[in-house]
Amino acid sequence: MAAVHVAVIGGTEIDAEVASAAEEVGRLLAGRGAVVVCGGREGVAEAACRGAFEAGGTTVGILPGRTRDEANPFVSVAVPTGLGETRNALVVMDADAVIAFPGAYGTLSELAFSLLGGTRVVGLGTWRLDEQPGGGEVPIRPASTPAEAVSLALDH
Repeated sequence: MAAVHVAVIGGTEIDAEVASAAEEVGRLLAGRGAVVVCGGREGVAEAACRGAFEAGGTTVGILPGRTRDEANPFVSVAVPTGLGETRNALVVMDADAVIAFPGAYGTLSELAFSLLGGTRVVGLGTWRLDEQPGGGEVPIRPASTPAEAVSLALDH
């Protein structure tokens, strides 16, 4: 059976609290056998990869440039795309779920692509969408802790 892939998205400039939470998310995902997919560079991506890597998990970095050299040291599989920010769609496209941390417009674009694709999105301190136009399920499920975020992402 194929492993579940969870995209972990968020900003590149983060504080210690967000870094710690992202690292814990990565560790918990790896502990549950999930593959962590991210943008592959610094910030949330590096913290989540560090947690997963140190827990023995697999990490995939979808990189904006054309070389694997730009990947953080905790990326197991680096995928250079040469697409710049356009690669944001690829980060979340094949994910079974997405865990979103605070970020800027790149993170917002990844959220939009996730929601367009009907992918389950869990937010940990990121944008909130409290209602779906026309009713229905809340598009970004809020979580208060890394453990809750992982549970919401993996347990349907």
